[in-house]
Amino acid sequence: MVFVKKQPGDSDDSLIRKFSRKVMSEGILQEAKRREFYLKPSLARKQKQEDARRAKKNAW
Repeated sequence: MVFVKKQPGDSDDSLIRKFSRKVMSEGILQEAKRREFYLKPSLARKQKQEDARRAKKNAW
């Protein structure tokens, strides 16, 4: 759960920016998109292997 407390001198826009940054850094939107549709376990394993392969390729 993301909490942003208002400090003295913070405007509404700055609070929204802080909240957005926290949401992005914690990966909440990515997790929601990933869980949007059910993924069969076999397809989840294939996706995980593909992601690992892609990450390894980009590491070089």
